[in-house]
Amino acid sequence: MFSQAGSLCYENRLEAYGTKNVDNIIERLTMRLILNQLAPLSVVTFGIALLCPMHSSLVAQDKSTKGSAITKAEWQEVVDRSVSYLRSQGQAEDGSYSKQNGLGVTALVVAGLVSSDISPEDPVVAKSIEFLLRYRQADGGVYQTDSKHTNYETCLVMMALSKANRNGKYNDLLSGATRYVKQMQWDETEEKNKEDMNYGGAGYGSKSRPDLSNTSFLIDALKSVGTSENDEAMQRALVFVSRCQNLESKHNTTPFAGLLKDGGFYYTPAAGGESQAGKEPNGGLRSYASMTYAGLKSMIFAGVQKEDPRIKAAVKFLQTHYALDSNPGMGSSGLYYYYHTMAKALDTLGNEEFETADGKHLWRREIFDRLKGTQTANGSWVNSDTRWLEGDPNLVTGYTLLTLSFLKP
Repeated sequence: MFSQAGSLCYENRLEAYGTKNVDNIIERLTMRLILNQLAPLSVVTFGIALLCPMHSSLVAQDKSTKGSAITKAEWQEVVDRSVSYLRSQGQAEDGSYSKQNGLGVTALVVAGLVSSDISPEDPVVAKSIEFLLRYRQADGGVYQTDSKHTNYETCLVMMALSKANRNGKYNDLLSGATRYVKQMQWDETEEKNKEDMNYGGAGYGSKSRPDLSNTSFLIDALKSVGTSENDEAMQRALVFVSRCQNLESKHNTTPFAGLLKDGGFYYTPAAGGESQAGKEPNGGLRSYASMTYAGLKSMIFAGVQKEDPRIKAAVKFLQTHYALDSNPGMGSSGLYYYYHTMAKALDTLGNEEFETADGKHLWRREIFDRLKGTQTANGSWVNSDTRWLEGDPNLVTGYTLLTLSFLKP
């Protein structure tokens, strides 16, 4: 990529010379370089340097990996370093990861390891699964008995064990867990009809206020065990997800729907509504990127087609707010959760390139380069912004391994 200054200079010179003349110049330069054995000097760099001598140092690095496909070797190197960290430093003697933060971190790490081609029989995975199985409850959930996050923990365990479910080993557990998380969803059994703002959503547990993050984990968990998009629980969840979007439609008639109309998603319309990104003066709940990616993939998993206005509006918001150095709307907060939802949503969307106003992005390569560049010396990842537990390298490394699974060559 050219720098801004170099690009502007090139465009000015190009306009002056004309495209045809530039092509002729570069063709002649190519022959001269071959004849004079100047192969180390890039033809493109040399040609543009002549066209714009004041900015010759600002041209592209033609041998950069940027824009190229990720190779298996470079992907494996990053994964191997992170797995080494989880083996040697992250795991406790009982197989857990950061159990002071509940079962969720261990479940995320298991899911990340198995998604990175580490066998469920590998001791690092098997030991963690054994830890999780100790918390299987009679009601079908998998959670610590004193936990306030019973739905969240069970959903993450479902995603982990569905990946590790060789030869139906965990079928019974997953069947019970599926029943449990469906019971945690707000629906008619709590005398909530479709007009209620809680309807279809899920919270952390114990029938807590529903939010889009936990509802998206519910949808992910149900999908991981093969639940149909037409399943009643999936369709109930879709009702809630649609109401978390700043888009007025027949699917969303909440008081917030028409206040911003940017197509993005926020945390919850329930209990008076809340966005982690704050409110506008008119009361509109601000959209932010991590929730918009979560909403996008959730709608697709629940059967919404790509031509649906809800999908189009979400994609448009994300095209306008494409970034890798921040979670747009939230800055550095929840950054690695953001990378995970971003990669999963774009993979679900099915396009290798994501087009924005500044061009087409090879999003897998761009996310990979960002993650590779932020990996610490011991192989883990950690966010300097500790909000939502992202100061915990075990949690963040679990998120990142899951992200890398969607970038695998």
